[in-house]
Amino acid sequence: MTIPHGTILGGLSTVPDLDHAIAAYRDTLGFGLVEQGVVDEALAASWDCPATAGSRYAALRPTSGAPCWFRLVEQPPHPDFKPTTTYGWAAFETTVEDVWHWPDALPPDQFEVVGPPKKLENIEPAFIPMQALGPGREMVYLNQVLGDLPDTDLPRAGSPVDRIFIVVLATPDREASVAWYRDGLGLTRGNDYTLPYSMINDAFALPANHQTTITMVSHGRMPIVEVDDYPLQATHRARHEGMLPPGNALVTLAVRDLDVCTVDWITPPTLREGALYEGRRAACAIGAGGELIECVEVGE
Repeated sequence: MTIPHGTILGGLSTVPDLDHAIAAYRDTLGFGLVEQGVVDEALAASWDCPATAGSRYAALRPTSGAPCWFRLVEQPPHPDFKPTTTYGWAAFETTVEDVWHWPDALPPDQFEVVGPPKKLENIEPAFIPMQALGPGREMVYLNQVLGDLPDTDLPRAGSPVDRIFIVVLATPDREASVAWYRDGLGLTRGNDYTLPYSMINDAFALPANHQTTITMVSHGRMPIVEVDDYPLQATHRARHEGMLPPGNALVTLAVRDLDVCTVDWITPPTLREGALYEGRRAACAIGAGGELIECVEVGE
């Protein structure tokens, strides 16, 4: 399978109870459990999270077979973490077959629906989004794709819940973050959209008509990172010393060649085995918004 440059290979979330989280992703969302184990010291060091070494993890994959892995790492919750109020990865947007199925299908002890399905304003209705918080307070969008945008192809789901097709980044400087992905990873600055973003407005108690500008980072017609301007009230995410950020913790992208990326790797690129890596070279960096971004080399 050829994996294009920029493909989202995975999203990693932290969860307080791995077994409970596996049940949520496998039994409720319908992903296949493909790997379990403990995070080794070298991988934890590559994330600059040495205290994560020895933590239990699981990797799950859509039954469509899409090259996208949902990784869950067990660590204690942080008392100061409140979703959608801090810089870093804010959400993983998945594509689903039937968004209207999910509000009543998510057990409340696993998922909290924070945004029921609705059509977007001020944007062509290419998809219907829905938002839910998972067992680690990670934000997961369940989006039913209706069509493509003029400059963007959006993937249709091949399983009830399928791949991550957009990752949402909250940043104190949208243009700096866009430039980081453009200049460092060879991605493309896409269009800007300005719209009332209900998740942000609700989180910061802003008026319902408050407008937020977002910029898409893409590769060709494939969307990758949605970079969001966050209000001045936003803060850097509190986290346990040496551990992963709580919630949506890390994103993994495919790149053609790690050696041509002009970013500062936390540790040098190295071959890694197991789910998602599959014997390829990988390395992790810290983006302009403080986010952990891991890259896996897939060649041409």
